[in-house]
Amino acid sequence: MKENDVVLKTVTKIVVFILLTFGFYLFLAGHNNPGGGFIGGLVFSSAFLLMFLAFDVKQVLVALPLDFRILMICGSLLSFLTAVVPMFFGKPFLYQTDAYVQLPLLGEVHLTTVTVFEAGIVLAVVGVVVTVMLSISGGRS
Repeated sequence: MKENDVVLKTVTKIVVFILLTFGFYLFLAGHNNPGGGFIGGLVFSSAFLLMFLAFDVKQVLVALPLDFRILMICGSLLSFLTAVVPMFFGKPFLYQTDAYVQLPLLGEVHLTTVTVFEAGIVLAVVGVVVTVMLSISGGRS
């Protein structure tokens, strides 16, 4: 690949923004509509992989302060804890709790423990997919 492919790098910046926005939408829409943590994580992963393809892998890894292996572990732990913690309070495994909260700029927001569980899934999927792809490509995972 050419070192200074301006068109590819410029389009990548725009497409990565679109992918991250769409992935965030899929993540948030997941408990009421099609989508959720898994597909949102795959879209987030595709944004990272596109950056790795358009730019140098080492350059992107230096610019991103993320260790994708730790991201994978944190996501798995977050999902696991969200599923197990209700059992300590006499509730069944994966018990769902929800609340309506007033936030200053957003107004009334419906928060659920499903959102926390799905956030863990997003982190785990991004961590696994990017780590596997970097391992296959020979880049640092």
